[in-house]
Amino acid sequence: MLTERHLEIFVALAEEEHFGAAAQRVGITQPPLSQGLRRLEALLGVRLFERERGVFLTEEGALLLPHARRALAALAELRETGAREHADGRRLRLGLAPEVPAPLAADVAAAPVRAGDRARISTVTAPTATLLSDVASGRLDFAVVRHPAVLHGLAAGQVILLPTWILAPARPSATAPRGLPVAVRPRGEAPAAHDLFVDTLASRGRRVETVVVTDERAGLALVAAGQAVLVTADEALTASRVERRPATDPPLPLRLRVVWNPRRSGSGDPAGTARLLEDVLAARKAAR
Repeated sequence: MLTERHLEIFVALAEEEHFGAAAQRVGITQPPLSQGLRRLEALLGVRLFERERGVFLTEEGALLLPHARRALAALAELRETGAREHADGRRLRLGLAPEVPAPLAADVAAAPVRAGDRARISTVTAPTATLLSDVASGRLDFAVVRHPAVLHGLAAGQVILLPTWILAPARPSATAPRGLPVAVRPRGEAPAAHDLFVDTLASRGRRVETVVVTDERAGLALVAAGQAVLVTADEALTASRVERRPATDPPLPLRLRVVWNPRRSGSGDPAGTARLLEDVLAARKAAR
């Protein structure tokens, strides 16, 4: 098997052109160095040095030397990166559904650090279905996802209901416009939550039509153009000629839940961290 020591012997001998000096450079005696070189040549299937009058690289050795140097540099960089990661401490990888308003998402991500956790926080925003997959595979430690969702063995905290608003084209009256579709994200991003939302809209006997948008900014553009209405938990999302009213008839709360994989929790207290994240979400609910 080709090892880092083989590469060190090769590079040292190529640069020193002397067995004794090369052995001293890599911290071994000359016999193990010669043995290591013979093993390397056998592994590569080529002769690396001419040894009849001094020690000189063969044509094949000269071609392979830059590759050996790059491999050693890559290994050194790998060790340095690992050392930095160890020195920096634990990393906490958090996923957030795009429906979580930006200020709230920031507070959720900052909660562990503000509570004294020295972990380095990294965050991603992705649809609920993607977040669930990433938590299950270990790419994420925690995620705030839309509820309901099929968890497939993931652990989950309590369901947090955030208030929402209906954004509609401005009209002379305060009543919601009739006949406009509701802007929604693709069903595949959170199938169960999407279906619950649509079913709730239809629960009052209303005919429900939807139009798919990539995100809430695209939905807001349709509202401003008078072509759709939008339900959002973002209290700052607005535009000119757009009116806002609480989504209370029927109630259309944004249902969120913190999930994690109990089989990949590692050290620490994942349930405690989840409760910490939930507390931030619940505080937003209580403040409304």
